[in-house]
Amino acid sequence: MSDPRPRVARVLIDSPLPQLDRLFDYAVPDAFTAEALPGVRVKVPLRSAGRMVEGFIVDVGEPDSSDRPLSEIDAVVSAVPVLTPGLYALARRAADRAAGSASDILRLAIPKRMVRAEKAWLASPPVTTPEVHDAARAWAAASLAPFTGLGEAVSRGDRLALDAPPSTVRLPDGGEAGAWAVVLAAAAVHSLAGGRSAIIIVPDHRDRAQLEAVLAGRVAAEAIVRDDSQQSSPVRYAAFLRMLTPVPCIVIGNRSAVYAPVHEPGLIALWDDGDPLLAEPLSPGVHARDAALLRQELDHTALVFAGHTRTTDVERLVAVGWVREISTARRSSPRVVLSATREGESRGARVPSAAFAAARTALADGPVLVQVARPGYAPVLVCAECRHPARCLHCGGPLHATSQGATPECGWCGRAAPAWTCPNCSSTRLRMASAGSERTADELGRAFPGTRVIIADGAHPMSHVDARPALVVATRGAEPIAAGGYRAVILLDGDRMLLGDDLRIGESCLRWWSNAAALAAPGAPVHLVGVAGPVARALATWTQPAYARAELADRAPLRMPPTVRVAALEGDARTVSTALDALRNAVTELDDAAVLGPVDREGTVRALVRFDYALGAKVTESLRASVVRQALKTRRAKGRPTGPRNTLRVRVDVPDLDL
Repeated sequence: MSDPRPRVARVLIDSPLPQLDRLFDYAVPDAFTAEALPGVRVKVPLRSAGRMVEGFIVDVGEPDSSDRPLSEIDAVVSAVPVLTPGLYALARRAADRAAGSASDILRLAIPKRMVRAEKAWLASPPVTTPEVHDAARAWAAASLAPFTGLGEAVSRGDRLALDAPPSTVRLPDGGEAGAWAVVLAAAAVHSLAGGRSAIIIVPDHRDRAQLEAVLAGRVAAEAIVRDDSQQSSPVRYAAFLRMLTPVPCIVIGNRSAVYAPVHEPGLIALWDDGDPLLAEPLSPGVHARDAALLRQELDHTALVFAGHTRTTDVERLVAVGWVREISTARRSSPRVVLSATREGESRGARVPSAAFAAARTALADGPVLVQVARPGYAPVLVCAECRHPARCLHCGGPLHATSQGATPECGWCGRAAPAWTCPNCSSTRLRMASAGSERTADELGRAFPGTRVIIADGAHPMSHVDARPALVVATRGAEPIAAGGYRAVILLDGDRMLLGDDLRIGESCLRWWSNAAALAAPGAPVHLVGVAGPVARALATWTQPAYARAELADRAPLRMPPTVRVAALEGDARTVSTALDALRNAVTELDDAAVLGPVDREGTVRALVRFDYALGAKVTESLRASVVRQALKTRRAKGRPTGPRNTLRVRVDVPDLDL
């Protein structure tokens, strides 16, 4: 005899509250039996809040033997299953690893429902399996051939660290793209030809555009799915529905694309994983690299970390044997020159004579790239007498100049400072302490009269320049691609860049400089101005992996990331202390040096916990339990003036020991 009781749906509630990060049981009314399937959006009552909330059905099963009363599902928001079993498993794993909530991960992975886009998609013809023609297969094989065994490794599902060729490539349509884009696009086509999907994660829209340009004409446009935050909500939701179809595709997107629920994933590739744009700022802050590693384990796909440099995070994986490095059989590298001031030149000369001469010679043939540290005209102003930094009298922000002789302005509040007086020596004269992209362009324009000067920065975005002679002054990361490559590259402000207060500043500088050097034409000189030491040698010899290995070796005795994992705890003193005590009791393997702090930061206490990777599950479980306990205390104390009001905030895998 059949059970008369309704079936039970296990629902993950879409809520930022940590205490709700679990599955809740709801009865499925007879009216929703056909629609209430795993993966669909539903509305359910939340007794503790006395309101309706949205959630996802994770599973539907038979009622258990208990007679406990269950609330019923109030409504099925959409009959389209948007939460696949694989996506839920990945979200759960990623959240547990970061001591966060699965719903926070799904909020990044699943776009908001757009009713019109959904109806249009349901009414459209079924998606057909994309055909990869023989010409595209041959192109992919030829593009992967310089990397010995790369095609076979992708087919096997290997984990690889790939050193990208430092050059640009002319495309059939006359455009230009980085050689890295050709390699990753070819790997994606190789995967698609085998009937499996590919996901390529890139930092920004310029990288995405290069991949799309390389793939144009190789595979059908319908097989390429874009997934990034720059899309409108209806377009992004339609793209998400396309991924859910049982037809393979190639997804190109930013950091959240790592969660794309594609059919039969065969390849996940990350370009330039050291770029901060791939670090998720929203809770729980799972880096795209870590999410890709988790997904590779779950889906048994190939995983490729590609870049002109190698982060210490990837190098650690190579060192432990989890990732295998692969490079071209015939290695090529730019011609890097370490430029310094010569005898008789002013030590303050920004462009040494050797670099100046190289630029003059190269301008006869084509464009020259000049990389600078900052945008604007004069990003930093100081007192002309005592060199004290010039600060706004209203908010304390730094003053900067927008042009020669212009009234200084505050970089924070935007107020002008026409009558500035130094609080240190009472002087009223200001001095430009640095030169941004606009001032550098102005100075070089006077040094090279009659030459085109192009500025490329955040305020003047540019993706490509032609092959005509020009001085292209670009901030780090904003360098456009030149047709045929730059005839010379000059890297300025390197000494200033290395002064950044960051554990990974050496890695970042090497990445900025290497990416710029990769835009040079074959044989063109790349001048690194005023920098010496290990970072400069790594660029000059093009041995970025060796630099990453040396960095790891230096950090290991000091227990610095990524040789260990680091979690940051923030809250009031009592909350943080209680969480640390609970952590020490739960994870007895932690030694006395594991905890740094707590340190008071203007009323908020912050502590860091260093722990080995093997202890990750125990540490994150304890920290998550403390977050839930504190959230429940805060809820119970609501409305009581003497009760605890502060919540505990936990961030795992912070990149630096910043107290």
